Amino acid sequence: MNEQIKTAQEKMNKCINALQREFSTIRAGRANPAVLDRVMVDYYGTPTAINAMAAISVSEARVLVIQPWDISSLKNIEKAILASDIGITPTNDGKVLRLAFPQPTEERRRELVKQVKATGEEAKVTVRNARRDAMDKLKAMKKNSEITEDDVKTLEKELQKVTDKAIAEIDAAAAEKEKEIMTV
Repeated sequence: MNEQIKTAQEKMNKCINALQREFSTIRAGRANPAVLDRVMVDYYGTPTAINAMAAISVSEARVLVIQPWDISSLKNIEKAILASDIGITPTNDGKVLRLAFPQPTEERRRELVKQVKATGEEAKVTVRNARRDAMDKLKAMKKNSEITEDDVKTLEKELQKVTDKAIAEIDAAAAEKEKEIMTV
């Protein structure tokens, strides 16, 4: 496989991985510890991820339990969650925090599906940009007589296969997330 195609494929794979991480943070009504990945807690002056300072578990389908290893950090974790964009108020019993995820309304589900579709489209644009960059490099190599016209055609077909596969993965991930959101 040509180096340009390998580079483009790596960029596309990174894009798909980033998309899947993004989808995991979208709250679909089920308790999912990934929604806390972006929440940072001020822990003795250092921004720290919640999962680095507490055990996070799903006790019921819609309830996350956060049990800090250092009980004195419970208030800081609670403040960080309240200040975040999660939109859920934690309940504090002095030992653990509980996040109860409400059942999303039909309107909220539709908004989330729109968000998923928009994120998927952004990922597709990124994949297409990676393909375009690789195509430009192949054409430049042909212009400099580094490869032949036949090589360019063969590599273009190979690059298109890689691109189609990445787009299909993005579509599948978006469809799966939409299904998850709508069937909660």
